[in-house]
Parts: sequence; C-alpha cells; structure tokens
Amino acid sequence: MTVEKRRVVCPKCDSINAVPRSRPAEKARCGRCHALLFEGAPVELDAARLRKHIANSDVPVIVDFWAPWCGPCQAMAPIFAQAARSLEPRARFVKINVDDNPQAARDYGVQGIPALFALNRGEVAARHAGLAEANLLKGWVERLAG
Repeated sequence: MTVEKRRVVCPKCDSINAVPRSRPAEKARCGRCHALLFEGAPVELDAARLRKHIANSDVPVIVDFWAPWCGPCQAMAPIFAQAARSLEPRARFVKINVDDNPQAARDYGVQGIPALFALNRGEVAARHAGLAEANLLKGWVERLAG
C-alpha cells in the first residue's frame, strides 16, 4: 500500500520534506534539522528561499510583500500573523521585505504594498493590493487547500 504524501519545505533549513497526509502536519518535523514544519507564524524569506518554497510545496503559499516604513503594511502584519496562527498547516504564510528583495517584487508585478498573493503549485492563484481582512486570506486557503 502506498502512503500519500505532500511536500513541505522547512521554514528553518529549506529542506523538502515528504509528510504523510495521514499524520497531523501540526506536529511534523523536518527530517534534516528537526524543526517544526509549521509554527503558526509567518516566515520571513528572501527571493531565493521564496522560489524554493513555491516550487517545492504541495500546500498553498500565501505571500505578504511589505516594507518596514509602510503604515498599511504595519496594519496588515497582525492580521497576517493571526491568519498564519489559525490557518497553518493548510497553507504556508511568508513575508517578503520589498526593500531587501526588490527583484522578487518585480517578478510578481508588485506595484504597491502591502501586496498579498496566493500561490498554488507554483502559480499565482489570487492577488490583492492594499490592506485586507482576515476573511480574504481564509477564503484563499479554503479554496486552494480544500
């Protein structure tokens, strides 16, 4: 009998892990560094790490493009963090600082921040510009993760 697995990228060491769907993902640990695969908090990534997470993840990746000087970004931060707490492990929540990663922002056509993206199996499934409510993020995860 074959065990159905999903790929999850470790938020600490970026190793690709195969997690059996029958196991609770909340308790899954990285096979390499043994960190929890889901911590219920957004993960700060750079452009290269973002590409790895998107290309190798079987769970949707919800991205917040932001900057520390941006007032609406600061207002979005606790909403995004709460969404990560309540919706992981059904999705991975990541933050990309556009000042430190301008190419990542250009790659996704970010013209204003905060900019929110839902990526599923490497493709943009949804996007939103500006401050958003938690229900938007929840709706994306419910639609993409089932």
